[in-house]
Amino acid sequence: MNTSKAQKANKTEQLTDAFRMFNELSQNLSISYQGLEEQVAKLHCELAAARSERLKTLEEKEKLANRLEKILAALPAGVIVLDVTGKIVDCNEMAVDFLGEPLKELPWSEVVARSMITVSDNPHERRLLNGKRVNMTCRQLENDTGQIILLSDVSEMQALQALLNQQKQLSSMGEMVASMAHQVRTPLATAILYASQMANPALNHDKRQRFSRKILERLQYLERQVNDMLIFAKDGRLAMESFFLSGLLDHLSEALKDYAGQCGITWRIINDAEDDVMLGNQDALRGALMNILNNAVDAIGRGGDIQIRVSQFDDNVRFVIEDDGPGMAPELCQRIFEPFFSTKTSGTGLGLAVVDSVVRAHGGQCECISTLGRGTVFALTLPCLGQQFNPLPGGFSGKNHNQRDVA
Repeated sequence: MNTSKAQKANKTEQLTDAFRMFNELSQNLSISYQGLEEQVAKLHCELAAARSERLKTLEEKEKLANRLEKILAALPAGVIVLDVTGKIVDCNEMAVDFLGEPLKELPWSEVVARSMITVSDNPHERRLLNGKRVNMTCRQLENDTGQIILLSDVSEMQALQALLNQQKQLSSMGEMVASMAHQVRTPLATAILYASQMANPALNHDKRQRFSRKILERLQYLERQVNDMLIFAKDGRLAMESFFLSGLLDHLSEALKDYAGQCGITWRIINDAEDDVMLGNQDALRGALMNILNNAVDAIGRGGDIQIRVSQFDDNVRFVIEDDGPGMAPELCQRIFEPFFSTKTSGTGLGLAVVDSVVRAHGGQCECISTLGRGTVFALTLPCLGQQFNPLPGGFSGKNHNQRDVA
């Protein structure tokens, strides 16, 4: 009986302890839940603030994107965006106006071949099918994700530049005419003097022949001056037509016989070019080459040697004129192609300026290499070989010689 009462008392005590512990745990859980609710409320406020800030940022970015899109649409230049594979992923309306449709998803190389023509005078410019010229600028995007290409219309700027160059050319012509007055007057007076003596019956045959040569020399000098003036005034605007390279070399050979032969100068013309047909202005090229050859003869004086070598690579012909004269200092080589710059007391400074103008008109380039005491070399490179031309009967092309040695 006593044992049963003791067990009941023990169970009662255990239940009391359990209820006390339960109450303590419930109280702790209630406190933790309250703290959790406070933490959740705080996080909710923070998330609401962050969401509000995010929405504000997105709204600002959307406004900025709309503004940039409007600026891109109004930009007076074509903008093309390429992906890493070179395909067009985006472009503006000006790019469509320049290049035509379609553009998006097409390879950029295909669009270039379809809508652009390469120009020889500037590697950064292209000519469109409508005749406009555009400047092309490329930039790599960040992390090598593609490229952006900008096409700017430079047609009007080039037209204005050409007009400005023409005005400068005309102004230079005015200065040149004033400075050349005595250059023309002196040979003209000499020719008139000799011509006035030709009617003298007492003049013997030898003197008559010598006076005739003097008159011809003066008239040829005047002709060269006038031709230089005309070519310089044209500023490279020359009519182009097909002609034979061998015929041009024949003219040079004949001219050198009359000019260099009198001074005891030997010359060689070596033609290594395979093609014989050129597209250009034969008279202008002959005059330019003769200007160089005349300078070489004047520099050598009496005796000496001149070599003219013609070579070919692709569709380019290269004239190399080398003399063994006294040469020039490096500072003079840098200025000899400037208009009105001359090292001669009686020179007009137009001869080599005309050479540079003619070569540029043919899309080529010229350079001069000279060393004091070791002669001078002029190199003219012209991209004008291999043009179409109707051959003469029997397939004769006029290329009847490849090398001449003349004393």
